[in-house]
Amino acid sequence: MSEIIVYAIVLVALAVPLGAYMARIYRAPLARWEKRLFGEHEQTWREYAVAVLVLNMLGIAVVYVVQRGQALLPWNPNGLPAVDPRVAFNTAVSFGTNTDWQAYGGETTMSHLTQAVALGVQNFVSAACGMAVLVALVRGFTRRHADTIGNFWVDLTRSTVFILLPLSVVLSIALAQQGVPQTLAGQDHAALVEQHAAQTVAVGPVASQIAIKQLGTNGGGFYSVNSAHPLENPTPLTNFLECLAILLIPTALCFTFGRLVGSRRQGVALLVVMALLVVPFLALTAWAESRGNPVLSSLAIDQHLGNMEGKEVRFGVPASALWATVTTAASNGSVNAMHDSFTPLGGLGPLVLMQLGEVAFGGVGSGLYGLVIFAIVAVFIAGLMVGRTPEFLGKKIEAYEMKMASLAILVPVAAVLIGAACACLADETYTKALGNPGAHGFSEVLYAFSSMGNNNGSAFGGLTGSGTFWATAGGIAMWIARYWIIIPTLAIAGSLARKKSVPPSAGTLPTAGPLFVVLLVGVVLLVGALSFVPSLALGPIAEHLGG
Repeated sequence: MSEIIVYAIVLVALAVPLGAYMARIYRAPLARWEKRLFGEHEQTWREYAVAVLVLNMLGIAVVYVVQRGQALLPWNPNGLPAVDPRVAFNTAVSFGTNTDWQAYGGETTMSHLTQAVALGVQNFVSAACGMAVLVALVRGFTRRHADTIGNFWVDLTRSTVFILLPLSVVLSIALAQQGVPQTLAGQDHAALVEQHAAQTVAVGPVASQIAIKQLGTNGGGFYSVNSAHPLENPTPLTNFLECLAILLIPTALCFTFGRLVGSRRQGVALLVVMALLVVPFLALTAWAESRGNPVLSSLAIDQHLGNMEGKEVRFGVPASALWATVTTAASNGSVNAMHDSFTPLGGLGPLVLMQLGEVAFGGVGSGLYGLVIFAIVAVFIAGLMVGRTPEFLGKKIEAYEMKMASLAILVPVAAVLIGAACACLADETYTKALGNPGAHGFSEVLYAFSSMGNNNGSAFGGLTGSGTFWATAGGIAMWIARYWIIIPTLAIAGSLARKKSVPPSAGTLPTAGPLFVVLLVGVVLLVGALSFVPSLALGPIAEHLGG
């Protein structure tokens, strides 16, 4: 418990100044070099959306080509062959959409060039895209009678050069100092304690990839077992820093949002909403895992440390539960323990946090603009209750905004539920993919599409996702879940920017106070419950009740 409290204190202490710094970055006038590179032309929301899609589609294509041709390219010291086309497609979409779902074994499948250049570049670009879309949405609230919402290329560059890159350099150095490899060599040798021999260990440019995978809420690790690997996460300090990095920028962006819209209390209110959504599920996961595994209670097994199956002894239950909650609350997906080995209720917390839309805290940028979408729905409901036109941050919320908000909320839900339903009907699921029958097997399927359909990337380890159906359906789900939120969000930004600001009146709902915080939390939970409680009843809840 003390570790979790320290984590929260350090997180907020770092997020406040970082949020102020990012606000200055986004508010700064165009520098001379920016004018030369991008001009002074601003974009309408449609032009902004096209720029986002063009860059992302180009990135996905490049990642696919590099994977397929890695055997002919340099920086392949272990002589790895070309990646299977199904896996290459799934991986390209995964990293392009900031999901980083891994249907492959990192150190045994991807060359150093693929990991560092193809996947690493997408870790920066996909994260910066989310931050850029958030800034565009903020301009929708702050501008009046405007047809433009900024320039995507400027927002992307500032997010990458002035925020993600410096933070990644600092974290990379800290991780390398703690023993995380950073080399172009392919292998190293470790002496075995129990016999006079040496073990070959894969190494590479690990520290740099781990830094941006955490800071950008990407999550794709250099090694197959991600941050449970002793070289990817060797010490308690690296575990703390990597876990801290997951929520650092999403938390700081709340303070950035408050400064940019001219109401710091609004940013704090959104942060409180995020915390209220996360803390109960963190408590559930920590409590369930600390009780041990009921299935083993009849055996002579000491479980005073809790359910240690699938966990690193050096981290234990508290650090594993914290990481599992943080990584699924954010759109990260990295792991320091195997979620498939959690108890049914322990795994329920991370699963629900993904199904809530990953708006608390969500990915960098994407989590906050997702929560703002829910806020628009909340003020619309409140407006209907009192018979007034709903307003949020001085802008009237009307039919068009509600249609776009509904799309942004419901499309990922459809991707999860339809994808899971199709998977349950596919022969490949039972012949190749699924390792467990019954309720737990269904939980693995539901968890997988909840992860892909919300751009998270974590998985239950009992499911193999490299077959034709899973690689293809997963890629489609990840693509839909990313861009069918971005496009409606930018459409809302464009619509709001054209409107005039409405001064607050006696009938205006205060959106920075406790009442709105409770209302927004209720809306998020209600939408999640209506969407997923039946499927949860067939999975982790049935597994728990069935013993």
